[in-house]
Amino acid sequence: MIVEKLTMGPFMVNCYVVGEPVTMDAVIIDAGDDADRIITTVDSLGLKPICLANTHAHIDHVGAVKAVMERYKVGFHLHKAEKPVMLGLPLQGKYFGVKSSGTPKVTAMLEDGGTLKAGKIEMEIIHTPGHSPGGVCLYMPDESILFCGDTLFAGSIGRTDLPGGSYKKLIKSIREKLLILPDDTVVYTGHGPETTIGRERLSNPFLT
Repeated sequence: MIVEKLTMGPFMVNCYVVGEPVTMDAVIIDAGDDADRIITTVDSLGLKPICLANTHAHIDHVGAVKAVMERYKVGFHLHKAEKPVMLGLPLQGKYFGVKSSGTPKVTAMLEDGGTLKAGKIEMEIIHTPGHSPGGVCLYMPDESILFCGDTLFAGSIGRTDLPGGSYKKLIKSIREKLLILPDDTVVYTGHGPETTIGRERLSNPFLT
């Protein structure tokens, strides 16, 4: 599987371009900023975007979604519990001083326990509320890959002081839904370096 990580914007958010190397189908996860860079990367790799999907809808993760959608004429997948977060994008922008390409239209819902199917790419959907009410992780068991947004970081966890956040729910989500995954699962985070489930189980100070 092709996984291209792009770190961008004032919050250094990680956007991931995930491609299937035979069909070249692709999913773009958390298009947070710099649509031109995302588009250039996708085109240089020869990938064919099938859809965009977001782990949650904070403005640092969704800022370039609308522009990338319009470029490739594809849909946008998000959990239904993120609707209030999406409605608050203009206020988020003013609060954090971040511009976006506008509020994107959600065309499909990510449902807990379901599967995101995009061409030859399949990702299991794991609802992990806590950082935001509709936060999700996208899991590819055959590749031992997890895209977790701001749920879990290397040596840390997502903040819970924003509207809809809950420390208790976040810890519950991580312990009951992520730490049950195999130790060798590579965790691609929303900010910072990747890690593994096993590493965080043993050394993350919020979880030990």
